[in-house]
Amino acid sequence: MTHRVLALVLVAGAALRFATLDAQSLWYDEAVTAQLLRMDLGEMLRAIPDSESTPPLYYALAWLWTQLAGTGEVGLRSLSAVFGTVTIAVVWVLGRRVGGAPAGLAAAALVSFNPMLVWFSQEARAYALLALLGALSALLWLRALEQPRRARAALAWGAVAALALATHYYAIFLVAPQGLWLALRLPGLRERATALVLPAAAGLALAPLALDQRANGGAAFIGDSSLATRLAQVPKQFLVGYDAPLEPLLIALTALAALLGVVGLATLRDRRPLAPAQVVPRARNEIGLLAGLTGAALALPVLAALAGEDHLITRNVLGALALVCVLVAAGLAAVAQGRPRAVAAGLAVACAAGAVAVAGVARSPELQRDDWRAAVRALGPIGEPRLIVATPDSALTPLRYYLPALRPATPPTFTTAEIDYVALPVRLPGERPQPPRPADPPAPAGGYTLAARTDGETFTVLRWRAPAPGAEPIAPSPGLDGTPAALLTVAGG
Repeated sequence: MTHRVLALVLVAGAALRFATLDAQSLWYDEAVTAQLLRMDLGEMLRAIPDSESTPPLYYALAWLWTQLAGTGEVGLRSLSAVFGTVTIAVVWVLGRRVGGAPAGLAAAALVSFNPMLVWFSQEARAYALLALLGALSALLWLRALEQPRRARAALAWGAVAALALATHYYAIFLVAPQGLWLALRLPGLRERATALVLPAAAGLALAPLALDQRANGGAAFIGDSSLATRLAQVPKQFLVGYDAPLEPLLIALTALAALLGVVGLATLRDRRPLAPAQVVPRARNEIGLLAGLTGAALALPVLAALAGEDHLITRNVLGALALVCVLVAAGLAAVAQGRPRAVAAGLAVACAAGAVAVAGVARSPELQRDDWRAAVRALGPIGEPRLIVATPDSALTPLRYYLPALRPATPPTFTTAEIDYVALPVRLPGERPQPPRPADPPAPAGGYTLAARTDGETFTVLRWRAPAPGAEPIAPSPGLDGTPAALLTVAGG
């Protein structure tokens, strides 16, 4: 029975991740991934220090994957969907270990339907792999602590910890506490060295790259929002993702289920527990270890931010989200010993809320990523040369994914009868900004009239036409929002 339920949870989780892989446009970061993966392997690895703020493991795996799957939207994102689906299975094993079979199934269900984990299982970036390795490292860490003299257990943890560090720098907030605890608890120098050699080597190898990427400014946008705002966003986004329909209601429903799990965890530490006799001492101890690890993975980034290394946004701490789900599931399993119907109802409501959030995002463009695909579609068929004024000024990369012939405009002039404005807003962490909507936009030059306007949910496109082609100057120009724009050209035909 347990395995049939697990199979249903896995199928549901996979369906949520794979069924709508191409429902949304690629956004800027994914377009950068696509640009990298279309290079040869050596060229890509040389480009990562300047274009990324994360280590290279995900890109190396994705490069291999896309040699078969291609770099279309589904091909790019499907590797993350695989990682996200495997995470469900890993969390089931981890939850079963610390809370028994009911906790394992509950943890798998919570991860399967979690909107934030589904979102990043559909994004061509490293975050789904970070979540997977975060859960797997926690599982292997507990096994290494249980079998302190088995070199294989320590080495397995060390290998996964090294892979996590090579995936995302924020993995250090998971791996370092694990490594420190192993150093304190393993019985001898050989066991400690076996566990720590691979993550230590990975850390030393990645340090020069991390310092190089720190200087490229790729993560500087994070500081444009206050730390307090970003901290407040973390619990909300862990519950229902970035945006969701009926968001206050869904937050309340999932928060109640989470609170029930927290109450259950508290009973496990009580000398007179609500749910007696079912939790063995090892499992109770491991729940405490997992809770401490999760707390460290969330608290240490805050301390780092306060110390001046502020890169804290929800996606960077995604490695802790699966662990949060395991802890809530263990608490729910404890409460279920005395109140099974209440727990079953709470878990069902949380999963249903997650499904509503995921489905709502898939159906609602205003809740989705920047829609560069629709912006290019709004330009219409391109039969003649055009000048395109695009904001933000980084627009070339995502626009060129959907319009490969697009190029930066080169001075002094470009001959065209059409000048188009494409404008998307700059997104700050956790915000849903509105694109510029000028009520009475001025013509870009004499003789041009507004031929078409498209106000999409996340973009604005204005198409200006002149009676005949003329030589237009290529000089710095503001976009529709008044900020510096990218001047781009595309040939017709």
